[in-house]
Amino acid sequence: MTITLNTQPPATGELLIPIGQTETLADQLTKLAPRLSIDTFILQRDFKAEAKDVLSLYSPDGNKTYLLGVGADPQSMDWLRIFRKFFFDYKSKLPATLGIDLTMLPGDVVEAVVLGIRWGGYDLRLYQTDKHEGPAIFAEAGQITLYVDEMQLTSAQEALLRGEAIAQTQRQMLDLMNAPANLKKPQTLADWAVTSGREHNYNVTILDKNELELQHLGALLSVSQGSEAPPVLIIADYKPEGVGNVLKVGLVGKGVTFDTGGVSIKTSASMHLMKSDMGGAAAVLGAVEVAAKLKLPIHVIGIVPATENAIDGRSTKPGDVITSYLGKTIEIIDTDAEGRVILADGLGYMVRNYQPDILIDLATLTGNVIAALGYHAAGLFTSNDTLASKLIEAADQTGERLWRLPIWDTYKEDIKSDVADLKNFSGKPIAGAISAAKFLEVFTENHPAWAHLDIAGMAFADTEFGSQKNATGFGIRLLIAYLRGLIAEMR
Repeated sequence: MTITLNTQPPATGELLIPIGQTETLADQLTKLAPRLSIDTFILQRDFKAEAKDVLSLYSPDGNKTYLLGVGADPQSMDWLRIFRKFFFDYKSKLPATLGIDLTMLPGDVVEAVVLGIRWGGYDLRLYQTDKHEGPAIFAEAGQITLYVDEMQLTSAQEALLRGEAIAQTQRQMLDLMNAPANLKKPQTLADWAVTSGREHNYNVTILDKNELELQHLGALLSVSQGSEAPPVLIIADYKPEGVGNVLKVGLVGKGVTFDTGGVSIKTSASMHLMKSDMGGAAAVLGAVEVAAKLKLPIHVIGIVPATENAIDGRSTKPGDVITSYLGKTIEIIDTDAEGRVILADGLGYMVRNYQPDILIDLATLTGNVIAALGYHAAGLFTSNDTLASKLIEAADQTGERLWRLPIWDTYKEDIKSDVADLKNFSGKPIAGAISAAKFLEVFTENHPAWAHLDIAGMAFADTEFGSQKNATGFGIRLLIAYLRGLIAEMR
């Protein structure tokens, strides 16, 4: 399917018209009624423009017009979800060619609309053998034309290109996150990154197990001990060509491709969802690829420590003391608090070898952050007020929300160990997300512009695609919006 732009809606053909629940709704419907060959009273009675409300009408020539309610004051995420649901629900009914009339809307909605359309065609049935032929609208010959106001054409074109770049990358990340552990090993993430770097002209370096041992990344190695699948450290380095003195942003993502909990084994009830424990890696790898595709004038380095957290006789045991890349010793209290352990080496490696101006890590880290924020926001931890405000601004813009939680030094007591430099788990049923952030802070070497995003409640969610939780791709749009904000400030 291709998506293009135009400025003049056609007189005939199947059309989708999004309409907001505004003070002018009655006037809009009055103007539309003759065009749709329907009585004004009936149209106003039957269509209230509530979010996700759909009214299908046949025109005299036999074509169908869909009125799509977008509610009152829709934001970016609302546009995305409304269009995602429409295209998911109606994809089998839509023709191969469809127009969408956005002429009365600002050009900046185009990115979210495109993402919603593309995401609406997502097929979760990755490994089913009896899949039937897909809907015509999402076939190779499918064609969607977005009609925008001529004055909005330039900004709409930029938004279309950006939306397509994000959508294509995000789809790949959804596939990776939804893939089962037997078909997704740490090396799978490494192979994806190498292929992406080759296609989009950025450097990728993979440290295999031998190299990890040579460079003493003991924290990452300790988590991988119980798995036959060797760990890797993925380094994706995008630097814009022909641009000097650019800001350097370091992104570190947790890449646990399956998490049993290790010796501190999880209960079986939802362990199958632990194939999603690489949501931070997906956000980081996705953001680096999109930055490269858009040729953003900013230096972005992504580091992903990738491993399984499995269990056998070689597994790290509670009470063991390990040595991290930075040389700090860690007492392992709970082997199911493994994400912070591998991030310790990821952060340490980033700080020591790349010295980024800004350092951000993302991880599906704690159930505690879900207890605090539910499934509506990720936890944000930073001591840098400027960084916090810019990340929240990007989050509000994209709808991938963040909520700032404290990271005061009074919580250091929770990671104090009697036998090592620190311990990986407080053992308390409270403030778990905060103590995890305090643990990570140690391995930033007091970086003045570091933020930790705990995305445990956001990376996997209930959606229309399936009967159980599946991947959301959370973080890619947020990071790209944040990077674009930095670029705008520098201009």
